[in-house]
Amino acid sequence: MIPGDTAYLASRLATAALAAFLAIVLWSRTRDLAWMLVVIGAIASYADIIFGLLSELGLVDESRYEIFGLPLGRMLLSNLPFLFLSSALLVMIVRKRAR
Repeated sequence: MIPGDTAYLASRLATAALAAFLAIVLWSRTRDLAWMLVVIGAIASYADIIFGLLSELGLVDESRYEIFGLPLGRMLLSNLPFLFLSSALLVMIVRKRAR
């Protein structure tokens, strides 16, 4: 790993850790479905970054679980935050239309 990659991963890890921490704080203060989905999306994003870091360090073998030649863990974790965020936005849109 070259130094630029290390700095990039460290900055992503630090910002995602901050976002996940603040999401957990928000989780304890709200029970709104839309916000809960945003919180889960932030935590899933942190899990994606951790998984990428472990993969870069060689601690996780991504090729162990593949579907059609694509790594299953990478596909799930990279798309999961956006699925939760999309679900949260959809809940907010439906809620606004119901009024």
